[in-house]
Amino acid sequence: SDLYNLSFTEPWMFDIPLSGSINVYRTRRDYDTYDKTSMGGGLGISYPIYDFTRVSLGYRYDVTDISDITVDASDNIKDLVGKNATSAVTTALSYDSRDVAFNTTRGQDHSLTYTYAGFGGDIGFNKVVGELGWYIPVYKGLVTFLHGKSGYVSELDGYTLPDYEKFYLGGMNSVRGFGFQDINIKTVNSAGQITEEGGESFVQFNFELTYPLFKDLGIVGVVFYDTGNV
Repeated sequence: SDLYNLSFTEPWMFDIPLSGSINVYRTRRDYDTYDKTSMGGGLGISYPIYDFTRVSLGYRYDVTDISDITVDASDNIKDLVGKNATSAVTTALSYDSRDVAFNTTRGQDHSLTYTYAGFGGDIGFNKVVGELGWYIPVYKGLVTFLHGKSGYVSELDGYTLPDYEKFYLGGMNSVRGFGFQDINIKTVNSAGQITEEGGESFVQFNFELTYPLFKDLGIVGVVFYDTGNV
């Protein structure tokens, strides 16, 4: 559940197409084996460098409280009980030529994101995520969507890589047919319990054919094939 998330974006700073944003948040989510409450905020800027192409830079500071841990939680989560601070910088390069953001009919949507956490705090890692997406019109409203995504994260020496910064798959926006985060790593914790952890790398691929059933209402039919693993 999202308790609050306040954000403000100025799309045109200093009379140039420089976008600036600021946000503060407090969120809580109850997982099967623990509860996670996060408080923090961030600053970000982005600038267009070519047609449909932007580069961005952002900073966030986050304090996460891990509580109500069950016996079958992973050792990684048990080691994180209490509050842990993350100080991270993220830079990204994105290309977005979609005609519209929802029910897209043509265009491309690609991004490459790098995050470095380790400017103080308790959490430290390098994370890279790449994503490719093509929307290709076929015939009379029929659209093909090709999508691929992959990522890798590694722990920094002297810091901790928490499970919630690792990768899971499963659910509506990744691999349909699996529940939320059902694609994961099965391990045995120090209590001898079989538990689930995120992976340090992942790959997914999605293929869709969409067709507008009720165009004015924005309702489309979709045939899809998803695959992936962590």
